[in-house]
Amino acid sequence: MKMSRLVAFSSSLLLGTVLALTGASVAQAQESAQSVDYVALGDSYSSGVGAGAYDSASGDCKRSTRAYPALWKAANNPASFAFTACSGARTGDVTAGQLGPLSSATDLVSISIGGNDAGFADVMTTCVLQSEATCLSRIATARAYVDSTLPGKLDSVYAAISAKAPSAHVVVLGYPRFYKLGGSCIAGLSEKERSAINGAADYLNAATAKRAADHGFTFGDVAPTFTGHEICSGSAWLHSVNWLNIGESYHPTAAGQSGGYLPVLNSKA
Repeated sequence: MKMSRLVAFSSSLLLGTVLALTGASVAQAQESAQSVDYVALGDSYSSGVGAGAYDSASGDCKRSTRAYPALWKAANNPASFAFTACSGARTGDVTAGQLGPLSSATDLVSISIGGNDAGFADVMTTCVLQSEATCLSRIATARAYVDSTLPGKLDSVYAAISAKAPSAHVVVLGYPRFYKLGGSCIAGLSEKERSAINGAADYLNAATAKRAADHGFTFGDVAPTFTGHEICSGSAWLHSVNWLNIGESYHPTAAGQSGGYLPVLNSKA
């Protein structure tokens, strides 16, 4: 009986200690997030094209309240938040027009960039409207660009971020694979084209991850979180071609932002 009471007392003491420590950890994490100055840069995958609920003040940049930067801000209440990501942005657009909010006080930066430089929109237009052979050739051209030219352009962006925000933790987000191979789609692109597009996304991500690492940045791979939610999966977090709103084609839905991108930023921030 005495032993049982001792065990019960010890268990209670241990539980109380764990709960106290857990509560302290949660409070510290919340306090830490609230002291963060966060700047969100990038292209349409960061601005939230495809997610709807666009801020009218952002104009053609189409910054969405459902985009992962805005969702992170809403959940963490950082000390400051600047959202300059813009639809259609290339690396040069980031350096020319998005870096204004960065400073020595910036703690966290997120960015997705490089897809437009590599010709993302033209690749998909070519593949949808032209032959399989033409599609595969255009993808090969994009991959060659990723080898020859994109690394230098990413270096320029990353160096500019470091120069303006030398103390910031920078999270570089990649791109999802578009298609579930062997999935539910019965029309549209051939399986060979879908496989080549997926491979090109992996190729772009690998190149981006290498450049990010060389600058001391953290790469966030979203391919795992989107797995099972690609086009042709039956539960897609990406828009397929949308002839009524062509700009949203092949972009994450609101679920893709909250379920595909946000968890990766949370794990890397």
